[in-house]
Amino acid sequence: MGADNNIKAMKTQEEKAKLRGESRDFFCVASDAFRIFARRSSAVLGSAWAFGVAILIIVIWGLTGPAFHYSNTWQLIINTGTTIVTFLMVFLIQNTQNRDAKAAHLKLDEIIRALEGARNELIDLEKLADEDLTTLEKQFERVRKKAERNGNNPAGMRRADRTESASKGKGT
Repeated sequence: MGADNNIKAMKTQEEKAKLRGESRDFFCVASDAFRIFARRSSAVLGSAWAFGVAILIIVIWGLTGPAFHYSNTWQLIINTGTTIVTFLMVFLIQNTQNRDAKAAHLKLDEIIRALEGARNELIDLEKLADEDLTTLEKQFERVRKKAERNGNNPAGMRRADRTESASKGKGT
């Protein structure tokens, strides 16, 4: 069912891109085309079937070794192939990760914005400098410690106690 929704979403995105295609510049069209290609590629190449095909290619390559006397050319074929595939996959993976992270941030920003009492200055934290993030992290650490002192935490347990309790529950 999730795959059907993804396919419908991709088709909708394609239709929207076609409608906007005439009025947009080349860079936008190319960017949309790459986004659609990256989403489809990640869906296909991230599947169990793709992994199986990769294993099959390696097995076939290994079995052909004796026929080619394990020559340099035989080794070069797999090295070149894996290098090219790895190089291209880096861009596809990065594109999908960037989009997924952006979507998650936008969803969290919407939750922060919609919750009464939430601090709206927490929206767009990913755009803060590292020093600002460290300062905010220390501030939340102080809030957590204060909550522990005041007994405002699950079952009145300190963080270390919760961790210990959780690990005991797992049988370790």
